[in-house]
Amino acid sequence: MFAKNKKWFFLITLALIWGSSFILIKKSLIGLTALQLGALRIIISGLFILMIGFHTLKKLSKTDWKWVSIAGIVGTFLPAFLFAFAISEIDSSVASILNSLTPLNTILFGYFLFNISSTKHQITGVIIGFMGTSILIGAGMNLNPDQNYFYAAFIIFATFLYATNINIIKRHLQDVSALAIAAGNFATVIIPAILVLVFTGFFTREVLTNPELKMAMVYIVILSIFGTALAKVMFNKMVQMSTPVFASSVTYLIPIVALAWGILDGESFGLYQGLGAVLILLGVYLSNRRK
Repeated sequence: MFAKNKKWFFLITLALIWGSSFILIKKSLIGLTALQLGALRIIISGLFILMIGFHTLKKLSKTDWKWVSIAGIVGTFLPAFLFAFAISEIDSSVASILNSLTPLNTILFGYFLFNISSTKHQITGVIIGFMGTSILIGAGMNLNPDQNYFYAAFIIFATFLYATNINIIKRHLQDVSALAIAAGNFATVIIPAILVLVFTGFFTREVLTNPELKMAMVYIVILSIFGTALAKVMFNKMVQMSTPVFASSVTYLIPIVALAWGILDGESFGLYQGLGAVLILLGVYLSNRRK
């Protein structure tokens, strides 16, 4: 009985972890700059993943390394900074909803760049999803005039990068273990992340004595270990024991958790933003619907 319900346990746990990641980014930015947060997230997650998966690196061929490195840059390195910059200006709950565009962009990139065919349902879902995006951003600009909603473009760009990463793995790394891919990703980007952290002046006395740094580091460690490292392992497990359609349904639950955290933290969320969110999730549903 437990084995039968295990996939539901993973689904709910992942929704709680990933849905909480956005508020953790927001809280970490109180004591860190966006560049420092992105760099630390990569470094801490990388050290954790490499600690448990370093032995898998020897299984990667030269061709594997090429695609693993590209995937590490577009799927791990750049998004870590893009999300940090975006949430420094817009509400974390809005960022989580925009993140739901990833499945739609995966379809677009698969069609245009990787020759992966799309159904009418998927194309309709993409159109509806992007209509919802326009409404969500427009309503947010009216509801929160003090926030710079042009920073939403960072999230949208990150979802394009995630989509590229997914298609690279599907096309070029299908036979490579998930742990080896993750370890290779972080092995590629951890040194550049350290250089970025040094460049930001993180190790200066002024930063290290900042009273807000301690809590920010607690948030970023939780985000890195649970929201990045362990969550990836759990997601891979869930995919193996269920179906891709079931696994992708976590996309619908993440914004609900993130929205709850945002409201508890005093973020405002209007009716038209809700309409935009519903349209985005409807688009994701149509794009993942069985024929």
